[in-house]
Amino acid sequence: MWVIVMILTLCGVVQGVSKAPLVSTKLGQIKGSELGDGHAQFLGVPYAVVDKNNPFGPSTPHPGFNETFEANKSKMCSQINDNVAVGILDSLAMNIYVPKTADSQNLLPVMVWIHGGGFVGGSADDKGKSSPIEFMKHDVIVIGINYRLGIYGFMNLDIPEVPGNQGLKDQVLAFRWIRENIEAFGGNPNNVTAFGSSAGGISINLHLVSPNEKLFDKAIIQSGTVYMRFWLSEVDYTIPIRIAQELGFNTTDKLEAVKYLSTIDPLVVLNTVNDLKHDGVNVKSEINPKTVPYVEKKFQGVENLVTEKIDNIVSSNKVETTPILLGDNSNEAAVVIHAADDEFYKRFDFGRHLSLGFDFKGPVPEEAVKSVKDFYVNDDNLDALKDGVLKFMSDFYFSHPTQKTQEFLLGIGARSLYRYMFSYSGDRNMIKAINNFTVNGATHGDELGYLFSYDIFGKTNPQDQIMVDRMVTIWTNFAKYGNPTPTKTDLFPIKWEPTTKYSPKYVDIDQDLTLGTVPFPERMEFWTKFYERYGQYQI
Repeated sequence: MWVIVMILTLCGVVQGVSKAPLVSTKLGQIKGSELGDGHAQFLGVPYAVVDKNNPFGPSTPHPGFNETFEANKSKMCSQINDNVAVGILDSLAMNIYVPKTADSQNLLPVMVWIHGGGFVGGSADDKGKSSPIEFMKHDVIVIGINYRLGIYGFMNLDIPEVPGNQGLKDQVLAFRWIRENIEAFGGNPNNVTAFGSSAGGISINLHLVSPNEKLFDKAIIQSGTVYMRFWLSEVDYTIPIRIAQELGFNTTDKLEAVKYLSTIDPLVVLNTVNDLKHDGVNVKSEINPKTVPYVEKKFQGVENLVTEKIDNIVSSNKVETTPILLGDNSNEAAVVIHAADDEFYKRFDFGRHLSLGFDFKGPVPEEAVKSVKDFYVNDDNLDALKDGVLKFMSDFYFSHPTQKTQEFLLGIGARSLYRYMFSYSGDRNMIKAINNFTVNGATHGDELGYLFSYDIFGKTNPQDQIMVDRMVTIWTNFAKYGNPTPTKTDLFPIKWEPTTKYSPKYVDIDQDLTLGTVPFPERMEFWTKFYERYGQYQI
């Protein structure tokens, strides 16, 4: 139960009265602050501790507090921002936002946000720029969690000291902390929904099929799935050696390099990583990123998370018993190529991109490249080329992986899987607003502006407010009921049914809600046939 404690501020005479929420948990007392309208927020609540002697290895649960913890400042994990290293390593913390309606007699659903950022960037509250205030109106507790990023969260050396997927395992500890402690805040530990975008969505997807215990009761996967390109990488043992050498420590032993790097300021290490331009070291490398999830080796006494390739998984009790909301946006790849010049399109190499998803044991077959190019670019003019490249990039990296993930989840037992596509274009489309560009539909991350309140937006216009109300209601309905539209209303004049293997369904979220079977059916059919021909070469 959380208790509002009245704190009197005395400056000779009473200046006024402020309210500070105080919670008694199993780990000690935590004091937060007001979020507004009587709601409470607890920022930077630690859930785990990074090993100072090996910050590249597993973290451990936070031991708790001897004194009241002042939860008034959010944290950000070490990362590169605008080519400069920022953040701190001691950042395994969460932000907890609690509606005023929460109490021990009214335990509320809990929604846990896992941020995106390619496993190299981001934070629980988008570096202090976002707030889930709209969710508070729907009587749900929202929690945003940090997890280690870049080489600290995802370097893998196939040794017990650095087994890989440390950032994902941080998330596991966060969910365990929530199960044990959220009731003290008025949250229901038996009604926890994980939701996340991009890398956050991939994370949730991996937790669903991991050998660990069931960490959450429902899952919302936004524009990030296990079939996306780049998410799984081969181990490169030379990474710590090359970073150490750049810092003046010469060794050929990977563990010695790790021990050395553990003594160096993380910001110095990250700036060095950022300066290296070798494929496999630079975390921004498009060709060969090495700070992403891996299939791990098993070691005695080391907890695993990703133990086999996705296609080897044939059943999952967690997937069978977890309602899932899965989707992406209508024009995902515009986020990547919106600023590309004409030369980019004229020189665009379809084969190079295919090689990132398929290992043909040699050059990409000419007939494979030709089939893709002929399908997407059916005219010689530049506008047709631009349109085709955008659709190819969206399909290859986002839309078709989402479709494959739907088929995979249904194939291993998903019983309650809802599919959406977000197509709305308004003033709060997040990525288009940040980067100041226009494109039809919604690009990667655009839906976030209709879920969270961001400081870059001014007053919301009436049409966008309808979309805010619609999106937040869909998400919170799903958290409460496992159904995005349990009843028809003016806001939801449709009956949204789960998709199945033999009766596919999805909802297009635009100015109106539209029912369909498969997003972009002709394009998805092309890739189905492509995989029938070349699927054995899939990475």
